[in-house]
Amino acid sequence: VANEGGKHWTVNEVRALIHIWSDKNIQQQLEGAVRNKRIFEEVAARLQKFGIDRDWKQCRTKYKNLKHEYKSVKSAQDSGNTSKSMKFFNELDAILGHCTIEQASKSDNDESERPPEWTEAKSEKDSIG
Repeated sequence: VANEGGKHWTVNEVRALIHIWSDKNIQQQLEGAVRNKRIFEEVAARLQKFGIDRDWKQCRTKYKNLKHEYKSVKSAQDSGNTSKSMKFFNELDAILGHCTIEQASKSDNDESERPPEWTEAKSEKDSIG
């Protein structure tokens, strides 16, 4: 996957980004924001504290890409396709799974009712160290 603004994100960089993104304060800001440059400047500043040098645009692009990939995996799984997965699905599901995403195609769907086979299936794939 070509990455806007240079080098690819390492697993640790993505983990750090998701860790910051999982902050309730950041989530609330992102949910209500249309213009979110300021929020991603804060995210980039927090990444700096982990020694990760990314600008706000790179953070926003990675955030959008992760969110897009998550939504496509989630909708595939919701329609019964369990072969589709992604590296940080469980982490993202913890952040995005509980809330109705503004652009979600099935926003009127009850997100809390997940098929039981899904709960077991996702833990096996995510045991990557």
